[in-house]
Formats: sequence, structure tokens, C-alpha cells
Amino acid sequence: MRTAGAARYWYSHFVMRTQVVVILLAAAQPVPWRNVLEQPPAWYGSTEARLVADNVLAWQRPHGGWPKDVDMTRRPSSAAASPSTPDSTIDNGATVTQVRLLDRVFAATRNTHYRDAAIRGIDYLFAAQYPNGGWPQFYPLRNDYSRHITFNDDAMSGVLVLLEDIAGGRALSFADEPRRARATTAIDTATALILRTQIRVNGELTAWCAQHDEVTLEARPARSYEHVSLSGSESVGIVRFLMRRPVRPEIVKAVDAAVGWLRRVRLGDGTWARFYEIGTNRPIYSGRDGIVRYNLSEIEAERRNGYAWMGTWPARLVDAEYPRWRERVSGSDAR
Repeated sequence: MRTAGAARYWYSHFVMRTQVVVILLAAAQPVPWRNVLEQPPAWYGSTEARLVADNVLAWQRPHGGWPKDVDMTRRPSSAAASPSTPDSTIDNGATVTQVRLLDRVFAATRNTHYRDAAIRGIDYLFAAQYPNGGWPQFYPLRNDYSRHITFNDDAMSGVLVLLEDIAGGRALSFADEPRRARATTAIDTATALILRTQIRVNGELTAWCAQHDEVTLEARPARSYEHVSLSGSESVGIVRFLMRRPVRPEIVKAVDAAVGWLRRVRLGDGTWARFYEIGTNRPIYSGRDGIVRYNLSEIEAERRNGYAWMGTWPARLVDAEYPRWRERVSGSDAR
């Protein structure tokens, strides 16, 4: 019959072996594409990371960008590697994610192929920017709504965060001084564009539409269920970008107005709608028939359940980040 001490020994031994097995099993699981920028620093020098980076090189398009919604832990087929229609984009994190990954893998491996591909990706972003400071969803341009300046799904905001990191030396440390200067210029031009596109209602500044005309800067629709509106989601990333800019009176005015609008349109349950009707601030919804409705239950189940119509996107901004920022700038001459 085992003693209590022996039982404790065997139990501890069992627990330790179980933990080792769990760790080994976790290590054997490949990192999914959606998590490639969320790994510990050591991972970016691993064999797995180099294989993923090699795949990213194979997916890069001739113009320097990448397609969206692709699992780049896998190699492309010949057809996918040479698409019949140009598909480089900044939508859904595309191109920005690849550039950041290649930057990290280069830093860990010093493989110059990764560095050079990241530089081509940055040059693609420079080329895609409109002279007025905005970015289209796809470049080369397509003959559809994707030509509009695209705030939707934080596409432009994601580009700007990357350019800020490059200009500030926090990303692509190998970038030369002309590219860092170009990143700064791109940010400044985009800032002016953002201030120009903020929508006024009865003379008062409010927020932004998810996309704006690339020429007139007016609010524009996208897909059949994405109407001209004020965005309770995309406006958050825009405000955060403005709050990172040097304090100037016009920036403070824009941020104050946008946060004030977000506070006014907060719904009773503490959430926000994705889209608000300009002028009334009523939440709007739409199915694939393109008809604006004011009750989510009135659109078909596929769109009702397959789209983020409601969310808490602005909560941290309006409740915590903005008050801290406002306190910091309140003593400046920009009030």
C-alpha cells in the first residue's frame, strides 16, 4: 500500500508530465494567419515564421501590395499568385499586416529578401495615396466604390499607424531617410484631408462617413447595405489618429466635436450603431436590397447576423482616452 508521500510524488510527477505534453502540443500547433502579429519576439526568428514570411513573399503583387482575406501561412497556387484582376489592397489589414510581419522576421533573421519586400510594400502605400491625402481601398484603382477614400474597417487608419511608426523609427528601422520623410509628409497630407472630410450638420462638425468621394470629398455609399451615413465605428480610429497629432486649434476642435457627437448618439444600452442617418442621428440598417430601415429586425437574417451593426467601438475612447487627452491639452493655447 502506497504511503501519502509516495502518492504525492506520483501525483506531482503526473502533473509535470501532463504540463510538458500540453506545452509540446501547443508548440506543434501552427500559428494561424490572424495571429501572426501577436507572437512573442522569439517566434519571429523561428523556422515557422520564416516559412510564413516566404509565403508572404510569394503572395506579394507586382505593385508591392498584397490581397486581402488570404491565409498566407499557405503557399499560393499558380492562379492565386498571378490574379487576372489586380487585387492589392489596404482593406481588412492587408499590406499593413504583411509589411509588419516582414519587418519583424527580418529583424530576427537578417534575411534581406524580407527587408526588400517590406520596402516594396511601403512604396506601394506611398504610390496608392491620393494627392489630397486619402487612400483608396484597392490600388491599382478599380471602377467601383473602392476608388473612394476608405475609412471603412479602419483601412486608412491602419496605414497611418504604420506610417507613424516608420516616421518615428518604431518600425522598419532599415528605411532610409527619404522614406521616413515621405512617411511624415503622407501623414501631414492625410491629416489635412481628415479635417476637410469631417461632416458638418447645420454648420456643426460631427463625424465621418465610412468612405468619401476621392474628388469632391463628399460622403459616399459602398456596398448596397452601406449607405451614406455617419460612422459610429470608423470615426473612432480617425479621432485616435488626430489625438496623436501635434496639438493645433483645428485638431482640438475636430476631436472635441467628434467625441461630443459620439456621446450624443450613444444608445440606451451603452452601445453604438455602425451607421447613423445624417441630420437625424437615427441608427440605420439595410439588407442587400439597399433599402434603408430603422429597425434591425426588418432586414434579412443573412445581413442581420452577418454584419457588425452594433458595437462598443467608441467606449474606451469617450470614457477614458479622450478625457486624458483633453486634460493634457487643456492648458495649451489650442483650446
